[in-house]
Amino acid sequence: MSSTTTATSTANNVVELQAKDLPAHCPNPAMPLWSSHPRVYLDLSHGGSATCSYCGTQYKLAPGTVIKGH
Repeated sequence: MSSTTTATSTANNVVELQAKDLPAHCPNPAMPLWSSHPRVYLDLSHGGSATCSYCGTQYKLAPGTVIKGH
């Protein structure tokens, strides 16, 4: 995600990502610096969602978002 990310967080700690926010990683730019942990990249290609193993934040693709291959 870039500093101009369009990812949105919901009340239950789920971050919704658009195609331009990929590759997905945690922590994301919207998270406060004090809650940082090592950056991990998340694989959303299986089911469109993933959970960070450090902080438990859930990431999911926004409806209609398509992951493009190389």
